[in-house]
Amino acid sequence: MQGLAVSLGRRRVPRRLPWPVLVALAPASAFLLAFWLLPLAQLLVLGARPDAAGSSGYWQVLTSAGYLSGLAQTVALAAVTTLATLLVAGIAGCFLARHAFPGRSLLVALLTFPLAFPGVVVGFLIILLGGRQGLFAGLGRSLFGEPWVFAYSLFGLFLGYLYFSIPRVILTVMAACETLDTSLEEAARSLGAGLFAVVRDVLIPGLTPALLSSGALCFATAMGAFGTAFTLGTRLAVTPIAIYDTFTNFANFGVAAALSVVLGLVTWLVLLLARRLGGVQGDLR
Repeated sequence: MQGLAVSLGRRRVPRRLPWPVLVALAPASAFLLAFWLLPLAQLLVLGARPDAAGSSGYWQVLTSAGYLSGLAQTVALAAVTTLATLLVAGIAGCFLARHAFPGRSLLVALLTFPLAFPGVVVGFLIILLGGRQGLFAGLGRSLFGEPWVFAYSLFGLFLGYLYFSIPRVILTVMAACETLDTSLEEAARSLGAGLFAVVRDVLIPGLTPALLSSGALCFATAMGAFGTAFTLGTRLAVTPIAIYDTFTNFANFGVAAALSVVLGLVTWLVLLLARRLGGVQGDLR
């Protein structure tokens, strides 16, 4: 009993970190405090500061149909982009990870090449494809006498988000597929399971943590992407463009801060949900 009491007493005393660890963490902690926590605190305070009419930025955002509609549109666009990316990149990543064929390395390099492009370049590529002078505009004039122009719409923005999201998910899925136990698939086939059953019962459960994490990052990237949306046109009703317009064109710092906080909060909640779901999947396995 005495030994147990001593053991419990030791557990109550927190262990101090050794000074080399504190020294190693000091630069990162100072950077986090100076360039993240302090500006974030100022952002939170700025959004709550009342204007001349006595309304805070949060109140103006939450009571404005335009801001809420833009936020809902941003969330819907990010969700659709995430689902489409997971579908396309999941299939492509599994196939590339499990099959060897001539030109495979070149194909992987081409599929992941968009990682080298910033959002502005991606938007420019969408304009070259579906802009007023783009390839589809010329094709539409040749076939129907009217240009096909979609670059400056939400569909064009969706294609742009899809363009830089697919490479990231492909690399994640390929790495996850290489760690899966292929004997489970072989056992399922030996028991008479078809391709659909193997994918449903073996591949998808095994890849769920990777799909959740990559999907969450894809959603967060689409929520906050600005360069592509700005290149395609500032009339798009998405929240990053609304923050830019409110901050630069109207100098309404309170509303811009409130929009930034709301956008970050929604994105953080989705990331937290994905992390929790990933943890549950790991516990079940």
